[in-house]
Amino acid sequence: MKPIWIVDDDQSIRFVLDKALAREQLPARLFADPGEVLRALDAGATPQVLVSDIRMPGGGGLALLAELKRRLPALPVIVMTAYGDLDSAVASFQGGAFEYLSKPFDVTKAVELIRRALDESLRALPAEPGDGAPAELLGRSPAMQGLFRAIGRLSPSSVTVLVTGESGTGKELVARALHRHSPRAGGPFVAINTAAIPRDLLESELFGHERGAFTGAQALRRGRFEQAAGGTLFLDEIGDMPLELQTRLLRVLSDGLYHRVGGHQPLEADARVIAATHQDLEQRVREGSFREDLYHRLNVIRLRLPPLRERREDIALLARLFLERSARALGVETRRLDAAALARLLAFDFPGNVRQLENLCHWLTVMAPAQVVRAADLPPELQGVAAVAPAAAAPMPQKAAAVGAEAGWLAALGRELGARLEAGEPELWRRLGAQFEAQLIRSALAATQGRRIEAAHKLGIGRNTITRKIQELGLDDDKP
Repeated sequence: MKPIWIVDDDQSIRFVLDKALAREQLPARLFADPGEVLRALDAGATPQVLVSDIRMPGGGGLALLAELKRRLPALPVIVMTAYGDLDSAVASFQGGAFEYLSKPFDVTKAVELIRRALDESLRALPAEPGDGAPAELLGRSPAMQGLFRAIGRLSPSSVTVLVTGESGTGKELVARALHRHSPRAGGPFVAINTAAIPRDLLESELFGHERGAFTGAQALRRGRFEQAAGGTLFLDEIGDMPLELQTRLLRVLSDGLYHRVGGHQPLEADARVIAATHQDLEQRVREGSFREDLYHRLNVIRLRLPPLRERREDIALLARLFLERSARALGVETRRLDAAALARLLAFDFPGNVRQLENLCHWLTVMAPAQVVRAADLPPELQGVAAVAPAAAAPMPQKAAAVGAEAGWLAALGRELGARLEAGEPELWRRLGAQFEAQLIRSALAATQGRRIEAAHKLGIGRNTITRKIQELGLDDDKP
């Protein structure tokens, strides 16, 4: 392991941290100013973690942070700053700092923070595929590995495939992968969502129309089957296709021929068909809303795309990739999930699947207050999610009582919110959110007799977060 670099012009700070790290058997290297650090980097040395004061003669910590992020973007940097130097703290986060320490600091807490940064630095990132595969189709779970093997086995074929899976699992991505690895990869990939097009227009969209075939048909139009000639036609949400069009689609799949709307010349359907649905087609067949013969024609090979809750092993990998993607798109530093936040994500069922996880990561990139995302920074829908705990951690009656109590205050909150919405009260999100946060902090401070670090610990947030919130919400003026 590389040493932890401590940069501070105060010799006593360097001494205290050096001794504290030595007790933990963690190697350290000490620097009196940023110039020494840059010279060491120029000589080829690199740290595992760097802890730097923010105000030093010979160059400031923020300038050093910027240079370190340019040279070593993955290096966790902890910035030390005076207690009241909030502007510097904000600037350090904006510059990509892992976390900051307020002076004077508790040495034990400082070592804990350094260990957390060290864990982040030492965590080996798995090698990602280099073939340009979309992130949503990455995965090490058995379910995804089985899907990858099936796509590989189908690669030499142009057989019809039915892709099933819940909304947001990435069915179109599977269809694109099948096309990309098929003999038709050089042809077009044409997709159509049959549920998104009005039924009176869907026939023309699929098969095209001749000029004058109906009112408004002022020119010949090539349909999706014709556009996909030599390639692949992806029919998404096939379960919502009207029955009369199911008959026409069956004829095309059976005979390989079709007519444009208003046309008399048969055209050859030279497109591989991949269909997808989130619905239970067998049930639709039993209900009479989907043709059984068409079902069997489509169901030559079926690939089931698992929901995210069945591939929880992939959540951490996908979240990291989505956070990196969002950071690149917004031009900011990549957010990182701490252990508690990741545990919440792993316990959440994600009804919107991979699409919901991607949206969540984008939300965190915009809204999380620090580069390291904690459980308290997650959006409201994940705040009630608890990480999986040992079965014996709490007796069932206490657990049931806790669930009932939570349901009670949530119901009361819902009633209060409904009344305010009915009254047309403005800016409810901002006002109620601020009131809720303020009450959480007041209660925690009351329970700890005003000890902020202990209150932050009980709330599951960082000391810097509770300090910032107290100032933002004006709680410094509260009377004890």
